[in-house]
Amino acid sequence: MRTFFTGLTLAAAMTGALWAQEVLAPEPAIESTIQSQIDAFLKDDFVTAFTFASPNIRSMFGTPENFGRMVQQGYPMVWRPEDVTFGELREIAGGLYQMVIVKDAAGNLHYLDYRMQMIDGEWRIAGVQILQAPEVSA
Repeated sequence: MRTFFTGLTLAAAMTGALWAQEVLAPEPAIESTIQSQIDAFLKDDFVTAFTFASPNIRSMFGTPENFGRMVQQGYPMVWRPEDVTFGELREIAGGLYQMVIVKDAAGNLHYLDYRMQMIDGEWRIAGVQILQAPEVSA
């Protein structure tokens, strides 16, 4: 029984370490990359928007048009944001994640995590995840 609880405690500690995150100072170049891609979406310039994606993302979608369709259908708040605010830059399990808060045309807030990669000296977007909005309490 003691071994079971020791193993459970060790597993919990390791899981916590995997999800541990460190908040970093803002990185203007990361914010600029994300904002530049959003600006391109606002102009329906999928060719330019595609250049801010990592090579893995580009190979996954193949063409700027495929990428643009995916964003329009899966991330409409990014394609046509009303407002964009940058949250914390965090390091999680060795990766860099920039939180971005997007207000859509209806006034709804969407919390997104942009996974960033340095490729040939430039920040590129390696993925975007929609986060659950934080709970607000009075």
